[in-house]
Amino acid sequence: MRASKKRMGSPGVQMVCVALGVLGLVAGIVCCAIPKWRESSFTGQNIVTAQVTQEGLWMTCVVQSTGQQQCKTYDSILILSSDLQAARAMTIISCLLSALCILVVFVGADFTTCVENEDAKPKITLTAGVGLLLAGLLLIIPVSWAAHNVIQEFNNPLNPKKMELGPCIFVGWAGGVLLLLGGGLLCCFSRVRSGGSGGTAKYYSNSASAPSKNYV
Repeated sequence: MRASKKRMGSPGVQMVCVALGVLGLVAGIVCCAIPKWRESSFTGQNIVTAQVTQEGLWMTCVVQSTGQQQCKTYDSILILSSDLQAARAMTIISCLLSALCILVVFVGADFTTCVENEDAKPKITLTAGVGLLLAGLLLIIPVSWAAHNVIQEFNNPLNPKKMELGPCIFVGWAGGVLLLLGGGLLCCFSRVRSGGSGGTAKYYSNSASAPSKNYV
């Protein structure tokens, strides 16, 4: 008699993973679009508060005390620091990968009927979980790199222009953790547990049906 295979998961866990993936994707889009990776600091000798300089991946903005904002895109990618150049590519890849993995989760989830093969669904969701883990790393690495450079420049006494961490740094950290959490849950709850060796197991109801032994 063939032992049944049991999914170590549930539609509820998969729906939670989808929600975590969507939140992580939104955080990645915010980090990529909003120019608030670095902001002017008003510590030390820099006491001019009439305007605030904000820098992002694609543009830099100057916000006046009256609320007027002027933004300008970077003239060339070559003038950007190495961390921002890498952050452009990594955040875009993270957003695309997380969006693709969310669609893959819907395909292989238990609450959808896109795939009717029950043996293939765990493999599909496991693939999506690994993709979400990779997307989370691709989001955490650039924001952590940028934060390290900002802190290093802030503590440099020879640097007159002091910058502080912008809100996008913290949003990126939160989004990366959400993607890692969603991917980890998918990887943990997408395995197949099969009984017996080779997926089969034999059971004997009584001694009469058991194999006989000959004794010499």
